[in-house]
Parts: sequence; structure tokens; C-alpha cells
Amino acid sequence: MILSGGRQPPEFWESQGANAPRSGGCRMARVSLAQVQAEIIACRTCPRLVEWRERMARERRAAFREETYWGRPVPSFGDDQARLLICGLAPAAHGGNRTGDRSGDWLFAALHRAGFANQPTSTTRDDGLRLTDCYITACVHCCPPDNHPTPGERDNCQPFLVRELRLLRRVRCVVCLGGFGWNGFLRALLVLGEAPRPRPRFGHGAEVVIGARALLGCYHPSQQNTFTGRLTEAMLDDIFRRARQRIGEPWSPHR
Repeated sequence: MILSGGRQPPEFWESQGANAPRSGGCRMARVSLAQVQAEIIACRTCPRLVEWRERMARERRAAFREETYWGRPVPSFGDDQARLLICGLAPAAHGGNRTGDRSGDWLFAALHRAGFANQPTSTTRDDGLRLTDCYITACVHCCPPDNHPTPGERDNCQPFLVRELRLLRRVRCVVCLGGFGWNGFLRALLVLGEAPRPRPRFGHGAEVVIGARALLGCYHPSQQNTFTGRLTEAMLDDIFRRARQRIGEPWSPHR
């Protein structure tokens, strides 16, 4: 599960970043981020994940039998000049590995209400979704069996996140979806020599300031959390209200 990413084909990433350039944007950052995404899409480092993602794309769930699956690593996407970064776990076998899932439905609706997305839904790779001042990434870019990557698979993907953090220089707030996203982001900071001591614990609404960035914890918008009421729409909205404040802008929800 994470986010319903993977909507851009490889040739899209080879030409530009996730969104068209913003005025005053840094071309070098765009090109470099596009290169990172192209490398993510082409990655075949983890045999178990390669076999799983491709098998899921071939076999498909009955409900999605007629749909085209992505079947490759899901790239990050968003605004290359973003001040808000969202870090998730990994794509779901029938979510980001396809075209999206209900976790993405919750996330994009919340981002739209907060003014970070131009529309509340996203169902296909070319449906016009654009993020403004927001960039979405993950600790692992392939869908793992049972949503559980191994420590080795997690570590293989970590350099992508580290490179993104070096390029996304304007980020002032990071929302981590779930404990895996929280700990994965902190591991990336350790590589960059920026990890806090002691390591802060994850919790919904947990917040810690690390250098120029505020780190916010958020329960993952998985069906397990949203169906049971552990995560509500109001709770998710509150996280992005706080994120707006941390990047220095007032909260003005879009409804």
C-alpha cells in the first residue's frame, strides 16, 4: 500500500520531473530527480520483489482482471520545489503496482483538501493529477509480499531516498505514513549525518524538529486503519493542517 504512484511512464521521467516546472524552479534538481526516478523504474536488485511484482501484474486480482498493471518499481512524484515531503512504506501489489488503491484515495483527497493536490482522486497515470509544494516518496519502491519488505530489501532501496533528500533542498516538513515510513526516513537521515539522538518514537501526531525540517508522524491510510476508525478524515486533515503551518502557510482547506 502507500500511495497510488507509478502513474508516469519511464519516458515521462526521462524528460521532466513529476510536474511541469514551477517558476523559479531549479533545472538541475529537476533533471537529477528525473534521473533518480528512471533508475528506480529500471531497478531489478531484489529478486524476490521483482518476481512478486511481475507475477502480480500477470495474474491480477479478479476485480482488476481487465486493467493494465504497472508491474515495475513505483517512482516518487510531485513538485521538485516542494516544502512538504510525504514518506510511505511501499506500493501495494494491487495498488501502486496497478494504478492505485483506497489508501491513495484517502491520501489524495486529504492533499486536495489541504491545497497540495489539484484534484481529490487519481485513477490512471494520465488523469491530470498534479501536486503543488508536495513530493511523495517511499522507503521501498516495489510491492512486497504481504506488505513486508525484508531488512535487506529496505536497505537496497534506501540510497534512492537519500539521493532525493539531497536534491529536495526546500523541504521544511516531512509527513511519515506509519512506523515503517518514520523509521525509514530516520535511517536515511543517519546516512546524511543528520539523525537525532535518541531516535524519536513514532506515533500519530508525533512531531520532532530535525535541523530545518519538522517531522510529523501519521497513521498509514490503509484500509485496516481507516475501516476501523483508527485513522479518520479529521485526523488526516489535522496532520496536513499542521504541515501547512510548518512550511509557513495558513490552513485554508479546499472542499
